[in-house]
Amino acid sequence: MKSILRLFFRLLYHELAFTYDLVAAAVSFNRWQDWVMSVIPFIEGNRVLEIGHGPGHLQRVLLSLGLSAVGIDESAQMGRLAKRRTRGAARLTRGLAQYLPFSDNSFDTVFATFPAEYIFDPETLTEAERVLAKEGRFVILPGAVITGRGGLDRFMAWLFRITGETPPNLSEILHERSKEPFAKAGFHVEIHEISVKSSLVFILLATKSQIMEEAEHA
Repeated sequence: MKSILRLFFRLLYHELAFTYDLVAAAVSFNRWQDWVMSVIPFIEGNRVLEIGHGPGHLQRVLLSLGLSAVGIDESAQMGRLAKRRTRGAARLTRGLAQYLPFSDNSFDTVFATFPAEYIFDPETLTEAERVLAKEGRFVILPGAVITGRGGLDRFMAWLFRITGETPPNLSEILHERSKEPFAKAGFHVEIHEISVKSSLVFILLATKSQIMEEAEHA
């Protein structure tokens, strides 16, 4: 099942990128955009980096808010979609989260919504910490759980569970999985649960540790 899903997501993010919005809306019963937008209240400062910008919905919103936003994505297809969606206004680059092509202390907030496993890679965490300014934020939306009691909602929640996309103990998993690696990378972590349209969205808020930064420069 995991191999099939891995292939599906690879195709969805590359060759079938033009279907991404349709698929996302279908599997979430039109909640996807609301889920993604729930990270905005956690963004602080003016200089913002989105890792895995996808089709560019958040890039368009960030630009409308007057923020100095940058997006990075490995998928060339997603880059083209995001450019079209923002009418060429977005500042986008193609690359990997493990090797961010930005200087130290470049951003106030770095964030990612529904990222793949790479987001927990120690190299990704190290790079995010490096490019963040003092006490900067690394905001991750790793998943959402449908809590509605309607038949279709319960079916989709069951489907997400059996495919491993949103396990029932996601909050516990996030707490356990984030504690040690994020601390090693120099972050203090909080897990937030946000109610959005009969669903629960999980936000991992990692703040750059001032103590770690002072130790590095000692």
